[in-house]
Amino acid sequence: MAEEIALTTLATGLRFPEGPVAMPDGSIALVEIAAGRITRIAPDGTVSVIASPGDGPNGMALGPDGQLYVCNNGGFHWHEEPGFIRPIGQSTDYQTGRIERVDPVTGDVTRLYDRCGGTPLKGPNDIVFDGRSGFWFSDLGKVRHRDRDHGGIYWAATDGSGIIEAAYPVPGGANGIGLSPDGRTLYAAETETGRLWAWDVESPGHLRKEPWPSPHGGRLLCQFPGFRRLDSLAVTAAGNIVVATLVAGEITTVSPAGEIIRVVKMPERMPTNICFGGEGLRTAFITLSTSGKLVSVPWDEAGLAL
Repeated sequence: MAEEIALTTLATGLRFPEGPVAMPDGSIALVEIAAGRITRIAPDGTVSVIASPGDGPNGMALGPDGQLYVCNNGGFHWHEEPGFIRPIGQSTDYQTGRIERVDPVTGDVTRLYDRCGGTPLKGPNDIVFDGRSGFWFSDLGKVRHRDRDHGGIYWAATDGSGIIEAAYPVPGGANGIGLSPDGRTLYAAETETGRLWAWDVESPGHLRKEPWPSPHGGRLLCQFPGFRRLDSLAVTAAGNIVVATLVAGEITTVSPAGEIIRVVKMPERMPTNICFGGEGLRTAFITLSTSGKLVSVPWDEAGLAL
């Protein structure tokens, strides 16, 4: 049974917000995918623009150098109604997906990667730093009217010096990505199948693989029930995986053993991303994307310090 919980609205009128990041100054940085920009929400609710990379800035993380690292999906086509917006496939002017570094002070944007070897990145989606020399990121792929790309999992060096395709294909699109507190397990959400996968991390860019019939070497941690699509995720200090769950409009907590242990109901069907911040990392910041809101709620456990 899903819990009903009181939310505090921090910002409205956002253009499909995702990728929230709790910044050191107490603000929340996030992307507005449909506006092609990165936005800051100050503690007093003031909204300002950090940078405008264009196309489709998506998942985002704060790097060890204090810079923002952005998964840019290359852009979506949009369906809009009053007070409602949703993506409906690849934009007509799409060129490529990419990973960008953004200076949160100056707004300068640097492209780090737009391909892995000879393979272009299609729709980079979410990102997590490994606490070592780089970061893991997911590629959802792009969806067109009659076909779609496979997704994949990648590792890349923070300094732009190298990128590795670590798990491929993720047929239903690789979305949310995170690491266990000890850094030894990588988690990824597969959007269209409602599956949460796990891999043991052997070294930067290298995962221990399960044999066929796993399509990509991951082990199935949790199959979500019913018609549920998965978006971003965050990991708690206790090692639980907190997944933004689409269609049902829920935030779902899964234990490291794969058991669903908590479900919190959201006021719309597309809660897309969650991050932890505030005192003791006990506040969850959640993007409600189709209605353009950033909300917060006290959480029952502390988030993982990234």
